[in-house]
Amino acid sequence: MDSRLILGVIAFVVCWTVAAYEVWKWGPGLRGRSVKCPEKKVRAKVMADQREAEFGCLGVADVTACSLFSGKALACGKECLTHL
Repeated sequence: MDSRLILGVIAFVVCWTVAAYEVWKWGPGLRGRSVKCPEKKVRAKVMADQREAEFGCLGVADVTACSLFSGKALACGKECLTHL
C-alpha cells in the first residue's frame, strides 16, 4: 500500500512539474523571435512581449529589442508586430 501511495505522489509531482514547464516555456512573457523587417527588408531577431489577448490566446503586445537597433531604443514604427 505504501509503495502505491509514494508512486501516486511522485506521478502527481511530475505532472505538475511538466505543466509548470509548459506554461513557462510557451506562455506569456518575453520571447525571442525572428521576423522580416518591413522597413529594411532583412531578417531581424526581435524580443517580443507576449500577452494573453483573449482567454487561451496569446498575442504579441510589443517589441522591446531588435537586432537591427542593437543597444539603442527602437526608432521605428514597429510595423513588424503584424508579422509576429
